Amino acid sequence: MVGLSVRQVQRLCGRVRREGPAGIAHRLRGRPSNNQLDADKLERALSALHDSLWEGFGPVFARDKLKSMCGIDLSKETLRQLMTQVGLWQPWGRRLRHRSWRKRSDCLGMMIQLDGSTHRWFEDRGPMCVLLVYIDDATSRILHAEFVNVEDTITLLKSTRGYLKQWGRPIAFYVDRDSIYKTNRKPTVEEQAQERFPMTQFTRAMAELGIKVIAANSPQAKGRVERGFHTHQDRLVKELRLRGISDIESANQFLRDGYIEEHNQRYAVVPASSVDAHRQLVPGQDLMEVLSVLTERTVRNDYTIQHYREIFQIQSKAAVHPKAKVVVQERLDGSMRMLYRGLRLEFKRLKMLSDETIEPRQTDRKKRRPSVKRLFRYPGYRPPQSRPHIFHQ
Repeated sequence: MVGLSVRQVQRLCGRVRREGPAGIAHRLRGRPSNNQLDADKLERALSALHDSLWEGFGPVFARDKLKSMCGIDLSKETLRQLMTQVGLWQPWGRRLRHRSWRKRSDCLGMMIQLDGSTHRWFEDRGPMCVLLVYIDDATSRILHAEFVNVEDTITLLKSTRGYLKQWGRPIAFYVDRDSIYKTNRKPTVEEQAQERFPMTQFTRAMAELGIKVIAANSPQAKGRVERGFHTHQDRLVKELRLRGISDIESANQFLRDGYIEEHNQRYAVVPASSVDAHRQLVPGQDLMEVLSVLTERTVRNDYTIQHYREIFQIQSKAAVHPKAKVVVQERLDGSMRMLYRGLRLEFKRLKMLSDETIEPRQTDRKKRRPSVKRLFRYPGYRPPQSRPHIFHQ
């Protein structure tokens, strides 16, 4: 019943007869263990963990860094207990069981989860910036990542261009409902006639490349990239601190030199299929032209257009007419082109408008109400005699 041999039970019975209930206790109780760790080894580990550079390290990450940088090999559980005893780590509460509601994609390149995280990646050593991450849904591999100053349309198009040149065209991008990816405006009359839905600049560019953009309904739906940011905000911040990196250029070089590869070796999984779903870029298709911001402008009577705060003079007057709709193309290299029905127009910049030149729109003006005399002009109209007060001005 107790899982002991007959002879051991006989020994325990003899101890109880001689010593009472205390005879059941193990003889090594209260003594140092014969398998205890070397005290000097633990002292060196604690000395490293108390360094200000190691502030905030968790047990798993501390174990990896102690082994690679200090040559101290300890288990995760040993470090967890040791750091808890000295107050360097506070155990988390009981977590809820994770339940996966969506099956992984079958192969690499079927669906890429794309998102950005604004965080103090350099802590107090540098400015706040954004980490853009492209993570594969089938393998949890980071296929592309880079630090940028701000997450806007132009920056996202530049980063996506780097991804497309390295891997090719995926089947779909899985994104959130940010205004960069999804617009809430109603379709215009022309769009309704052509059965087109309003699209953002990023979604329009991806549609031209044959890439579907899927908007998630919640952060939990794209949990791979969201949980990845939780890991990066813990580990990547400390890696940058250990190396003294405090600028975006050096941080991007560190990502390319080994962080992404090391992260993929630890967290990547084997996909259900070994097929790579990435497609090659269409031959002859100019990425710089597709990945650009297109804005429609109306030609004035003097063959000029206003684009934001600038006035441009169209020099190709024979190819366009007043009131025509031209497309202004802002390219990723900072240049600008003007197109009319696929024809490139020649233009020159005239001037920049100041704040005093642009008159604010009068949106708070009250609508004019028709006067009483104006109402009496309609033939056959007679004001009701029972309510004459409503016609007083």
